[in-house]
Amino acid sequence: MNKTVNIKMLEIDSVPSELLERRWPSLKWSSPELERYVSSIIEEVKNQGDSALIRFTEKFDGVKLSVADLKVTRKEIDAAYEKAKKKWVSALNFLKARIEYFERQRLERINFESENLGVKIHFKACPIRSVGCYVPGGEAAYPSTLVMTATPARLAGVRRIVVCSPPDKNGEVNPLTLVAANLCEVDEVYKVGGAQAIAALAYGTGSIKPVEKIVGPGNRYVTAAKILVSRDVATDAPAGPTEVLILADDSADPTFIALDLVSQAEHGVDCIPILATTSKEVAEKVIEEVNKIVPLSNKKEVVAYDLSVNGLIITCGNLEEALNFVNEFAPEHLEIITEEPMVVAERIESAGLILMGPYAPVSASDYALGTNHVLPTGGFGHVSSGLSVFDFIRRVSIVECSREGLSKIRNNVKALAEAEGLLNHTLAVDRRFEIGQKE
Repeated sequence: MNKTVNIKMLEIDSVPSELLERRWPSLKWSSPELERYVSSIIEEVKNQGDSALIRFTEKFDGVKLSVADLKVTRKEIDAAYEKAKKKWVSALNFLKARIEYFERQRLERINFESENLGVKIHFKACPIRSVGCYVPGGEAAYPSTLVMTATPARLAGVRRIVVCSPPDKNGEVNPLTLVAANLCEVDEVYKVGGAQAIAALAYGTGSIKPVEKIVGPGNRYVTAAKILVSRDVATDAPAGPTEVLILADDSADPTFIALDLVSQAEHGVDCIPILATTSKEVAEKVIEEVNKIVPLSNKKEVVAYDLSVNGLIITCGNLEEALNFVNEFAPEHLEIITEEPMVVAERIESAGLILMGPYAPVSASDYALGTNHVLPTGGFGHVSSGLSVFDFIRRVSIVECSREGLSKIRNNVKALAEAEGLLNHTLAVDRRFEIGQKE
């Protein structure tokens, strides 16, 4: 491929307003037509159960399964290990251990006690009872996503973890995905994908029992389905096409930036690779490097198309302008490649994940750093966080209050109860002391 990759380069004051207007809170995840279509799939699964799953699997995945085929067997998992390279299995184990290491520390900080004015409060984490993890599949394979979703769920203490992933043309889930499921101690794996999988997890079928929460990324049909079923079952934040925004100054290596833009574009034609830089020289060199890298890259046609259509290089007059843009855009991944990255990071208000310095690329965070790669996209970084152990627990307060402690707050209870006209609240406190005196 000799065609030049034409990444748009704009000055900050000429960035199209629609770039930000298409993001949260204005972002629309689906059209009315898509919602109607996905809603019809959900209703069929609710009403017809497994037979609807079989029919949709044949229609969308091109493979005819029986009801008995839907659930992955132990024999299939054992066979998957025979097909998976040892270095791949080792890498999954490493990723799982990294996620566990950092998520365990989060979990440990939730359980603590605090005491003041004779009132002691125990803060306790209780796991959600059952979770469904959606893992994209079919022609592609994302075993790392299974690790990212199932590992914090298991660490949180979720008793039942279910995975749904679409089968390939042979009626099989990707072998490495099955290996990942086994490593993460997943309880059930089903060969079901798309909106029908979300419906099955939400409402149940003959073969699949419903869960209390659904997590994991997917295509627009999966995302629309998660939004629709969220009226009845908990879900994580909707996830759209992946995105990276690289914030760089004149100290940044243009080759590193170009490599990261190309690696992001490899995900597909809808992903968003952006560079915001205070150096026009760096911007021009990045374009040069991109055009050296793309012809030699994997998926070069996809990469070239995405960079030309969705890629963007923004030149800023100063760091302040760049920071304002980043905080407004709220990227899924933010790479900071500047002279003092921590100083810059401390001024970031909205991003799914912040990666500092030239040796923390998105690709490392996807597979090995220990942070989760299920992150808010589409500007949802303003109000949402990346998936973590917190998504699989409920936070419960356990309160101890002595007679002395209650007496210290008694007048405050009485004042506010009177203010709100709830006089029986006052009585419930006062009578305790009257009864105590009679005794």
